[in-house]
Amino acid sequence: MSEQITGAQSLVTSLEAAGVTDIFGIPGGAILPAYDPLMDSTIRHILVRHEQGAGHAAQGYAAATGRVGVCMATSGPGATNLVTPIADAHMDSVPIVAVTGQVGAAAIGTDAFQEADIRGITMPITKHNFLVTDPGDIPRRIAEAFHIASTGRPGPVLVDIAKSALQAMTTFSWPTELHLPGYRPVTRPHSKQIREAARLMLESRRPVLYVGGGTIRSGASKELLELAELTGMPVVTTLMARGAFPDSHPQHLGMPGMHGTVAAVAALQKSDLIISLGARFDDRVTGNLDSFAPGAKVVHADIDPAEIGKNRHADVPIVGDVREVLVDLLVVLKTEADAGNSGDYEGWVAFLEGVRDTYPLGYDKPTDGLAPQYVVERLGAIAGPDAIYTAGVGQHQMWAAHYVGYEKPKTWINSGGLGTMGFAVPAAMGAQVGCPDRVVWAIDGDGCFQMTNQELATCAINKIPIKVAVINNESLGMVRQWQTLFYNERYSNTDLHSKRIPDFVKLADAYGCVGLACESPDDVDATITKAMEINDVPVVIDFRVHRDAMVWPMVAAGTSNDDIKYARDLAPQFDEDDL
Repeated sequence: MSEQITGAQSLVTSLEAAGVTDIFGIPGGAILPAYDPLMDSTIRHILVRHEQGAGHAAQGYAAATGRVGVCMATSGPGATNLVTPIADAHMDSVPIVAVTGQVGAAAIGTDAFQEADIRGITMPITKHNFLVTDPGDIPRRIAEAFHIASTGRPGPVLVDIAKSALQAMTTFSWPTELHLPGYRPVTRPHSKQIREAARLMLESRRPVLYVGGGTIRSGASKELLELAELTGMPVVTTLMARGAFPDSHPQHLGMPGMHGTVAAVAALQKSDLIISLGARFDDRVTGNLDSFAPGAKVVHADIDPAEIGKNRHADVPIVGDVREVLVDLLVVLKTEADAGNSGDYEGWVAFLEGVRDTYPLGYDKPTDGLAPQYVVERLGAIAGPDAIYTAGVGQHQMWAAHYVGYEKPKTWINSGGLGTMGFAVPAAMGAQVGCPDRVVWAIDGDGCFQMTNQELATCAINKIPIKVAVINNESLGMVRQWQTLFYNERYSNTDLHSKRIPDFVKLADAYGCVGLACESPDDVDATITKAMEINDVPVVIDFRVHRDAMVWPMVAAGTSNDDIKYARDLAPQFDEDDL
């Protein structure tokens, strides 16, 4: 007869069997039985200061390593504090498993102390979720959760376990095979669709490779580079795909969309064929859909069939893993090239290079004070392309996306779809745990930083030496930018006074970190270099930057990409005769 163990012991053994080495969490009543066997486990548990931090840390861990990130919380408020990171992971296809405690099975539905229907609450924002009331189901549900989170289109899975199931006796049996009727993600693309895509690519004169975050999730950067160099096509990488294709590559036009480069936006708008790879034509890229890329046919490759044709009709829909799609496309296109068939994009490439040269990324340096773009630019240059960069959401996020040079996948981690302020610090913590030998920088705004900076305590105590660059403009910067442009400079509730309260250097010191401050361009390099030399504790730099800096280029929300502004009073002019 098999040895009798508690459901809690079965849970911890199951997590070990799933390959978990690190968990971010906070104990509480309903999940408490699981924390006892966790003491004897090989798993490292990192005690965060807020459950939201646990969720974002799991995301950062997953995005940096490619493995499933794990967070744990108790019932009620513990579980509901995970809702934001779960929603964030859902939008950005990040594989995480959230394990939550639930009140005892007999009390479910009675409004018991710390009861919340977290399964119902998270139904729309998880890839799948489970409520476990039978201790015998724990190993199978954990195995299924990790499989679902990490296969197909990755995403968050929640396993809610009743306290009674954790306390009851059971036997442990890890499943050797899984039966998930209806869950069969298609990874191999259909050969007919591949041939049709190749035909359109060879026929087109103005194609563009529109690269989304799915390209990074599928590990397809090598194949993408090969395809780009084989065809000579221009490449744009979305906010979620920065690093999927080297920034230094001559075919790379940068990021498209609301705050994209003029060349990247022009490439999509003026194209006759968009080859979309793991991207979803979201509103921040397309602007007004009715006027988006009016002359373009679309090849849309995505592992999630629900994304294809959702926002833009696909002339050639390809359901499959991006890497496998690229592998098959390369075979067909190489065969065509050997037979003397290749595309003619010379005029198109020259046109886009002209746009890039005429409207390069750039910024005005203030006569007094510190330009935030300069800070980010120097940070990227000094930390280099092997560092991992996370960001919060807002102006600093866009500057981080533009002014750091990304050469490799999984070096840029941010909140794209949900746009979650406070993401950077806990995500950096998770990335550092997953990649202990790498330099990890959180590029944060003073608004975002004040939402989750309590995780500095977690980092200091657990010797997780992240580095934080606070781009401190005393404002909710992106909201202030909109107020400047669209609300007659009526700055309602966007002034944070954060050059006075709090003192970020003292705050860092209070948390057991090293705090530095910088407000002169002359000191930027030395301050960053000093931070790079400290590797045993977290470092926080308060960069006190000019508050009136804006993110350009910009397409105002809901307008056409044709209306892109290169600077406040400058709209690009394209000579379409060059096409």
